[in-house]
Amino acid sequence: MSRATNTAGAAPVHLDALTGIRGIAAWFVVFFHLQLTLVALFPAAAIAVISKGYLAVDLFFVLSGFVLWANYGKRLRKGDGQARIAFLWRRFARVWPLHAAILCVYIAFAVVLILTGRSSDDYPLAQLPAHFLLVHNWGFSSSLTWNDPSWSISTEFAAYLVFPVLASMARWDRMSSAALIAIAAGLCAFVAALYASHGAYSLGDEISRLGVWRCLAQFCLGNIACIVWLRWRDNPSARSRALLVGGVIGAAGVLFELAETVVVPPLFTVLILALAFDKGRVSRALSVRPVLYLGEISYSTYLSHYLLFIVFKILFVDDSVLLGWVSLAGYLTILLLASAGLYHGVEKPAQRWLNRHPPNFRATVLAK
Repeated sequence: MSRATNTAGAAPVHLDALTGIRGIAAWFVVFFHLQLTLVALFPAAAIAVISKGYLAVDLFFVLSGFVLWANYGKRLRKGDGQARIAFLWRRFARVWPLHAAILCVYIAFAVVLILTGRSSDDYPLAQLPAHFLLVHNWGFSSSLTWNDPSWSISTEFAAYLVFPVLASMARWDRMSSAALIAIAAGLCAFVAALYASHGAYSLGDEISRLGVWRCLAQFCLGNIACIVWLRWRDNPSARSRALLVGGVIGAAGVLFELAETVVVPPLFTVLILALAFDKGRVSRALSVRPVLYLGEISYSTYLSHYLLFIVFKILFVDDSVLLGWVSLAGYLTILLLASAGLYHGVEKPAQRWLNRHPPNFRATVLAK
């Protein structure tokens, strides 16, 4: 569940709508990876929308920056090295166990491929150490291997390492709103310029080389959005202003045919901000229990869906590689059940265990 803590250190504020939107975004990624198998079921317009599902990852990056600043920004700014270690351990406990578990299943799958004479080129053994260390998308390889979606978890892990430094290096809360907006504009310009310098105008391009910068910039945009939200959340016109800015950005993107590298980072930042401000129907719709649960299990959905579909295609899809309504419903049901099982059986138990057994580096140093 997404939470935010106000600057006065009061009780956490629950932002269930942000959890709900995370679940919907995860399923957009699922359908993006299914798109080529759905052309017989959906009209071209729907396929065109689905083909942009990779942009849901950018929503994750902004959302992650927002939520982590809300929960840890003040603590890391005022804390010492031990507080930073505690933060990093909690993030490790959040993302690594399920990632490692899915990777082990991939290893077993690769062994089966080898034993049955199938190609295992997408699963190079030499890259496994980088994957287990969650550094595999830090520019060490030229292509995605093993569990493709985990590239974004690798870049998120880089953001976690940088975040304590960002939180403590400057008094962000003392900066004027104009200064924060200027920094956000600079980050957006950096993303657009970086992609243009590589001849790339889609955020889905050059993932192995640019993915980590794509994540870091938008994670920081989420940090800034949260600071703005903490300042303006009691302003009754804040949501309307955010929506107006979002509308202007979207309209400019359409009218001037701007690249998504220019439009998406600022647009998603403003929309997340508007959703955090929202207390009406949209927020309530995203906070109903079924949608909220999809958000809670979204990490399991995100990490498991790719392998599940590979296996599903081998077992149940013919040479046309096209899904019918029955096979689509079957896969989505399996994925939903697998997500729930992984969440309750692996992700949360491992996270709780690791959080109960944090490393005591201070004691280790004193013992020496």
